[in-house]
Order: sequence, then structure tokens, then C-alpha cells
Amino acid sequence: MPLEPFKTSEPLTLGVELELQLVSTSDFDLVEASPDMLELLARRPFPGNVVPEITESMIEISTGIHHTHDSLLAQLREIRDALVRAGDTLNVGVCGGGTHPFQHWSQRRIFDKPRFREVSSLYGYLAKQFTIFGQHVHVGCASGDDALYLLHALSRYVPHFIALAASSPFVQGNDTLFQSSRLNSVFAFPLSGRAPFTLQWADFVGGYFANMERTGIVRSMKDFYWDIRPKPEYGTIELRVCDTPLTVERAAALAGYLQALCARLIAREGPPPREDDYLVYNYNRFQACRFGLDGVIVDPVSYEQRPMRQDILASLDALEAGRGKAAQALAHLRAAVQQGSDADALRRAFACTGSAEGLVEQAVRQFREAR
Repeated sequence: MPLEPFKTSEPLTLGVELELQLVSTSDFDLVEASPDMLELLARRPFPGNVVPEITESMIEISTGIHHTHDSLLAQLREIRDALVRAGDTLNVGVCGGGTHPFQHWSQRRIFDKPRFREVSSLYGYLAKQFTIFGQHVHVGCASGDDALYLLHALSRYVPHFIALAASSPFVQGNDTLFQSSRLNSVFAFPLSGRAPFTLQWADFVGGYFANMERTGIVRSMKDFYWDIRPKPEYGTIELRVCDTPLTVERAAALAGYLQALCARLIAREGPPPREDDYLVYNYNRFQACRFGLDGVIVDPVSYEQRPMRQDILASLDALEAGRGKAAQALAHLRAAVQQGSDADALRRAFACTGSAEGLVEQAVRQFREAR
């Protein structure tokens, strides 16, 4: 069926989705608790929305629509507290992190939902390996043209978000040496990567999407696993590269940073996006996944190589000079650049506790402690 029209939404409004781990409080492995968790949470008003994810060891929460970082953070804290209360009732721990450090994909159970059964049938074992945990941030756009402009203008900042959100250094009991190993699982899907370069919504709908639909490969935007994708039914773009942080404070700060960037980009501050910007895109993305804040980034215009930390701090400096509303979010991320990512914190926890189970226990504690 044809792609639905792009719904106009208030520019620069924010919404966040977080995929969260459900773990046993006895052995700290993932536990198939989402049916019980969802049933319990449905008994009383929930401060946002909560839905199942592809396997029963995870859930996805989403916020309402927000204008500022402060109101977004306040709702995320309410959601966290509701999840912690429900988890305590069920003896289930809730935590962030882009991967569980020692779970085995073969032990996972697909949630009984038509969409998930279809994905499992199509992608085989990749569906269970998709028991990974990400943060998605939606930003409101006035039109489809604005959405595509922002989507491509943000391409040079994608490594920033990967590095700042990185929280998946361990997979199946091993240190991967990546800061964000989660994205390697996403890249395995054939419709992952980046959106085709076009700046006109009519061209995207009538050209690229229509042709893809004719092939029978896609039916809706849900079939694309792009790093950033337009969501016409919401009137947003959706940034999808972030690992789920260990705290809702980090999650809100990342959203505030994205909002501040979009405000600057949509005002046409800086060079317009070009197809050639993608010449260095995959390299920059790899650097962010592998080395995080210690990586390098290649400027897509000058081809100058800079340390990732230096490039992020320069961006924060430029935003702090003119975007007072995001000051708290930007200050949080400036501290993260200096102190290290959640991936660094997880490695420190492993070294301190001496076990992957101890690492998860600390992640559970960190998710709830800010209460």
C-alpha cells in the first residue's frame, strides 16, 4: 500500500523510546518476564506507554510528546519508578545497557505477536539475536521535506550519539573490544544502514519507496532499520543508533542534545547536507562503535581527522552559546565526554565485581538508584 502522507507535527518536539532488559534477581540472566510485567503494569495508570518487544526478556517504554529536556526527564523518571515498583513485585530487575553481557540468544523466546512471528520466520536466528536494547529519539518536523533535510544534515553527528550512548561492550560472556557491539547485530539486517539521499518528500515517496514497494521487499517504514528514518505517521524523524543508557538521565540528555542540534540545523546554520557527506559515514560510524569517545571522526567537508572527544566538545560549545534551554542536557554530556561512557562504567564494574553477574547487578542498581 502507498506510504501515508507525512503528518505535520510541532517542530522540535521530543519523544523517547527505551528498550529495557528484564533480568532474574537470583542469577541476573535475562528472564522471560515481559508477559507478567505488562499484565501488572496494565493494572494502574502508567506515566507513558509500555509494549512488548521481540523476545520476552525485554520491554519497550515510550514517553509522551515534550517540548523541553526538563519535562522529558521528569516523565522518564516517573516511568522508571513505575517499572522498578513492578519489578520488585515480580522479583525482576530492570536495567539499561545495549546488550546483556552473558545471555545466549538460543535461549530466548519470541513474544507471541503476529509482527514478531513474521520477523522470526523471515530472519531466522537473527530475530532472537535481536535481543539487544536501544534508545530511539523522535523529533517533530513541520513537513516531510524538513524531515529529510534534518535526517541527512544529522549524518555527520551520528558518531557522536553512538559514542555518547555506548553501553554494549560484552556479548555472551566476552569483552568484544567494542564500545557499542549492539549495532553489529543491527547491521546484519539487509535494510539497515542509512536512508537514500533525497531532500524532497515527494521524490522519496513516489520514487524510492514506491520502487521498493513494487519489489515486494517492504510494506511500510517499519521494514527499514536505518540509523535515522522518517516516521510519517508521527510527523517525526527517529534516531535509532543509541544503545539504551544505564540511566534515564543519560537518555534524556541525549534527546536534549538531538533537539538542540535539530534547532540549529533546521535554521540552516552550517553547510547543507550532500550525498558526498556519506563518503566517510561508514568509517566514522565504525570508529564510534569500536572506540567510542576514544575514536576519531573525519569531517565530511574538509576530510580533516579529529579526535571524537574534541569534535563532540566543539559541537557542545557551539550549542551552549545559543541554546540555553538545553543547558542541563549539554552539561550532562560534557561530563560524560570527560568521565567516560556507560561502556567504560560497565568494564569498571566487571573489573570491580569480578563477574558478569556482578556487572548486571550493578546495572540494575544504577537504573533505580537515582530515585
